[in-house]
Amino acid sequence: MKVNKVFAVKLLLVAAVMVGFTSCSKGGSSSKGGSRATGWKINDKKGGFQYASNFKKQETGPGLVLVEGGTFTMGKVADDPMHDWNNTPNQQHVQSFYMDETEVTNMMYMEYLDWLKRVFPPDQESYANIYEGAIPDTLVWRNRLGYNETMTNNYLRHPAYAEYPVVGVNWIQATEFSKWRTNRVNEAILEREKFLKKDAKVTDAKAESTFDTETYLAAPTKTYGGDSNIVLQKGQKGGAKNNGTAGANGGSSASKNVYAQRSSGLILPEYRLPTEAEWEYAAAADVGQRQYNLYKGQKKYPWSGRYTRTNRRQVKGDQLANFKQGKGDYGGIAGWSDDNADITNKVKSYPPNDFGLYDMAGNVAEWVADVYRPMVDDEANDFNYYRGNVYMKNKIGEDGKVELVTAESQKMDTLPNGKVIARNFIGQIAQVPVDDKETYLRQNFDKSDERNYRDGDKQSTRWFKFGDSEDNAKVDDSKRMYDSPKHNVSVDSIGKMIRKYDKSSKRTTLVNDDVRVYKGGSWRDRAYWLDPAQRRYFPQDMATDYIGFRCAMSRVGPKSDIKKSPTNRRQR
Repeated sequence: MKVNKVFAVKLLLVAAVMVGFTSCSKGGSSSKGGSRATGWKINDKKGGFQYASNFKKQETGPGLVLVEGGTFTMGKVADDPMHDWNNTPNQQHVQSFYMDETEVTNMMYMEYLDWLKRVFPPDQESYANIYEGAIPDTLVWRNRLGYNETMTNNYLRHPAYAEYPVVGVNWIQATEFSKWRTNRVNEAILEREKFLKKDAKVTDAKAESTFDTETYLAAPTKTYGGDSNIVLQKGQKGGAKNNGTAGANGGSSASKNVYAQRSSGLILPEYRLPTEAEWEYAAAADVGQRQYNLYKGQKKYPWSGRYTRTNRRQVKGDQLANFKQGKGDYGGIAGWSDDNADITNKVKSYPPNDFGLYDMAGNVAEWVADVYRPMVDDEANDFNYYRGNVYMKNKIGEDGKVELVTAESQKMDTLPNGKVIARNFIGQIAQVPVDDKETYLRQNFDKSDERNYRDGDKQSTRWFKFGDSEDNAKVDDSKRMYDSPKHNVSVDSIGKMIRKYDKSSKRTTLVNDDVRVYKGGSWRDRAYWLDPAQRRYFPQDMATDYIGFRCAMSRVGPKSDIKKSPTNRRQR
């Protein structure tokens, strides 16, 4: 009996504890639609805190595929006969991101040029340089001892080359294309969700009335030149439906004067050039040879194996990329073409890698975002590594509101090669460098331009003496680590362009803050350059017939959409 009584007492205690836990759970967690912070109802029609509680995951932008992030050995090349310390192996981690399935094609770039020509007519003097500055340099095909006029005249615009990768685009033009693409994609999304008037992007867009993502987020009433018939509010006739997204004014989703904002979950992050670490990680695609939590050896190319030819039975012996196979051999002999291309080739002509990305080796090399330096400083950072940050902020006018670019304040930039390009457009928010309001007492960054951090600043010069002068003192050009040639272009009083060449014979390097990394081999390169870890650099304002680009986009939210376990052996 005693045993039974003791057991009964224990049972009652367990039941009491369980009831207590249940009570705590009910009291401590939110009821349906309630806040875990306050217990208040979220998205109450009467008002209060509104949130996009029905958001599931980031929408995949046009042309993109998801690259699940992870760790990898960056700079680990299979062959390095020069031993120039340009590819020192270092362990890096890359966050998940999206990347273009293929290189940007001529058709994609022509769509950009068509938009510029319609919105900023080049026959108007004030807009002439906008369209001209975006056109690829078709003269890159010319060679002193070669006949390539067919490509010079046809490669960009002829439909036979529509799905071939665009070339003749410098790094700056590729960056501007990415910004344009961001705005056009978000513009289409907001039109689809009825935040913008249907077809306004085609029928109403003009120089002083266009859509810019950052302008819409910061000052939606100034988008499209402030035309309220185009920029719709929830509750307006023809406006956005009540889809449970949060409003810009914090009111209920059924109220008026509500615009989409970041918390709505509709607007995508920007299209941009991938960082070098992202590009190399995506190209190597080591995930395809993963076993449990380890990589099974090192890949030499974006595909498995150490050879450039496939061993698949049906197409055995075919080349897996478009590259130069030997002296004077760009595509094999007639009738048995090894890679079926003599110059570039149509995208998706070769199998994708294990991330589903095409032409990550061969066809064209590709611009990445980074400023070139001979080393990757993994001691400074081993997470989302990138050298090239120049931090800017929105310019605030005297009225305390963001200041937009106007026809008078639009910035045109003359490059060292004499090409004039637009650096911003009417309707965008004017940008200024961050100042000590943002950098004061910070440990993570201390100035706007961080391209030279730990390499190329005064402390990195060959003649640095600690405490020798003020921190901001100008360093003699002859004592800099990087003393590349400084060509210059100026305009005289009558508008004539004067090109000045730096003819100094004392320059020791071509490296400076305006040279960018490009990755991957091209149709002009031997197989040596197909290794994803190989890296080269080129001036950001110059173009070639073998460098193209593709865009990337950061991933917001979880690392992966797939639930995994320690024993997961998922094959791609």
